[in-house]
Amino acid sequence: MWIALPIALTLLGLAYWELIVCEGAHLGKHFVVWLYDLTATHYERIKRFDPDWERRTLGESLLSSVSGLRDARVLDVGAGTGRAARSLHGVMRGETSIVNVEPSWKMLSLGRQHPATAGSTWVQAWAEPLPFAGASFDAVVSLEVLEFTPDPHVMLAELARVLRPGAWLLITNRIGSNARWMFRRTFPRQAFAFVLESAGFTEVEVFPWQIEYDLAWARKPFTRPSSTREARLANSTLQTRPRS
Repeated sequence: MWIALPIALTLLGLAYWELIVCEGAHLGKHFVVWLYDLTATHYERIKRFDPDWERRTLGESLLSSVSGLRDARVLDVGAGTGRAARSLHGVMRGETSIVNVEPSWKMLSLGRQHPATAGSTWVQAWAEPLPFAGASFDAVVSLEVLEFTPDPHVMLAELARVLRPGAWLLITNRIGSNARWMFRRTFPRQAFAFVLESAGFTEVEVFPWQIEYDLAWARKPFTRPSSTREARLANSTLQTRPRS
């Protein structure tokens, strides 16, 4: 009995660490999706999104990143209930479209029902591989997702693949006291810029954002402009870093 008690306490501690602290990150992406399906109806209450703050810190910056482009396409990877689309609500111009990728069907369903995501496209898919052709988006955003992927470096390569040359990535990195327990899925603040640069991005800048997350802008480098669209990107206001 005395042996069973410490074993039981150890198992309870491990379960708390993995399910509560790490949100199932080390148990595989199928488990993470199951966990989000299970808690989807509580997600909004837990997150307590502030629409005005989201619009200022996310929506306006995203819109700035595609300034000067007609029919701009924005991709939100791990969209949840449509956070990026909702941040663009009220500031997005009619010619800008957003595609939301989310593996959890229940999260996707809740997001699709939200009035502020009306007009956006929803796709149920994993972050890697993404079901899109290369160089097909003018901006990519991925919030609070990187730490739940089996290999963050593979995901970053996939995000770079679908970005057009010269386009911007907006992504978060988990920080704070719990981040260190998510082994090989989070990075120290000072190292995250190097990780993005190693993935081929340039003009990387990392900002403090929330208690548990930093926000980073990174740009896919230009090749020699081979299309009218790439030439417009090269000459547009994308030459100036999006506002954070």
